[in-house]
Amino acid sequence: MSEYSETDLKHTRRAIELASLGAGLVSPNPLVGCVVVAKSGEVLGEGTYVKSEVTHAEVIALMKAGTRAAGGTAYVSLEPHDHHGKTPPCTEALVNAGIARVVCPIEDPNPLVSGRGFERLRAAGIEVVTGVLADEASSVNEKFICWHKNDRPFVHLKLAMSLDGRISLKNSVSTALSGDAARERVHELRHEHDAILVGATTAAVDDPSLTDRSGRPRRRPLARVILDNSLRLPLDSKLATTTNEAPTYVMTNCIDPERVSPLQEKGVEVVPVEGGARNLAGVMAELKRREFQSVLVEGGTAVAGAFIDAGLVDKVTFILAPLVIGGSEAPNAVGGRGAETLADALRLRDLTVTRLGDDIEITGYPS
Repeated sequence: MSEYSETDLKHTRRAIELASLGAGLVSPNPLVGCVVVAKSGEVLGEGTYVKSEVTHAEVIALMKAGTRAAGGTAYVSLEPHDHHGKTPPCTEALVNAGIARVVCPIEDPNPLVSGRGFERLRAAGIEVVTGVLADEASSVNEKFICWHKNDRPFVHLKLAMSLDGRISLKNSVSTALSGDAARERVHELRHEHDAILVGATTAAVDDPSLTDRSGRPRRRPLARVILDNSLRLPLDSKLATTTNEAPTYVMTNCIDPERVSPLQEKGVEVVPVEGGARNLAGVMAELKRREFQSVLVEGGTAVAGAFIDAGLVDKVTFILAPLVIGGSEAPNAVGGRGAETLADALRLRDLTVTRLGDDIEITGYPS
C-alpha cells in the first residue's frame, strides 16, 4: 500500500460510487467506476462501466477528459485490465492519455488481470497507489470476487421472520410478515442479483412470482431457480406461466418424461443435477455455467439450513417484523443439522442494522 491523501480518499470514494451504478447491468463482469482528475485538482471526466455499452469506465472518463488528462490522476475502483478481450487494454488507454498516477483500491481477482494491470502501468512509469478504501471497493465487487476466488456464484441468504424466529404461521401457511418499506428493500436486493432461489415448498405454497420490481434497469431478467426433486411445481403457478417474462429453472434428479415434459412445454428449463437438488454444490455449478454471478436465496426453513450446513452462504440478511407468533408448529427460519456447540454456530461479522418502517434489517457476513 502506498501513501495517499484526503483528496485520494475523496475521489476513490467517488469512483466506487460510480461503480455501484452498474448494479444489474454488468454481470458476470465487475462493477467499475473511474474519475480522471487534472494536476490542478479539477475533475475532468467520470465513467461507469455498463456491459451492454462495452466501453470501459476508464476509457469513458478519459474520453471526457480529452488531452487535459495528461499529467493527471486516474482513480479507478478496480485494477485496470491489461489483456485484449472485446476491448483493448484499459492500461493502454491510461498510458496513451499521459496519466501520471493511478489510484486503485484492489487487485482484480480475474487470473487474466490479477496484478498484470498494475505491472503494466508501473512499467510505463506511472505511479500506482493501492489499498485506498480497499474494504469498500471489495464490498461493491463482492459477487465478482466470489465468482473468481470460489469458482461459484455469490450466495446471499435473505429471510423475513418474526421476533421469535418464525417465517410463517403453523402448517406453513403463506404469510407476509414484512411491511411496505421492507418489501421495497427486498426488491432492491433482488435487483443486485442474477438469480433468486427457493425450495419446492415455497414455490407450491406461496405461489410467488419472484421478480425484480425495483423499477431499475437490468441487463437480463432475474432468473428464478427452484430446488424440486419431485417436480412439484404446479403447471398453473406464476413461475411456470411467466417464463416469457423471466426464465425459470428447476433443479432436480427427476427424469420422468411424464413430469418433465409438461413443465418444458410451459418454458420451464428442467435441469438434471447429479445427486439432485440436495447437491447444492452441483446446483451452484449449473448456475455458474449459465453465468449467474450471484444468487439471492429466499427459500424456507429447509433450504436456509441446507445452504448453511453446506458452507455456501456468503452474506446473510434477516428482516425482523415486530411480531411474536409462538406455538410449537410454526416453522423456524433455519433448519438443517444445526450447531451442536456455540463454537459451531454461524457467527456474523461486519453487521449493519437498518430500520425499515416498523421492521429491522440485520445484515452480516459469516466469519
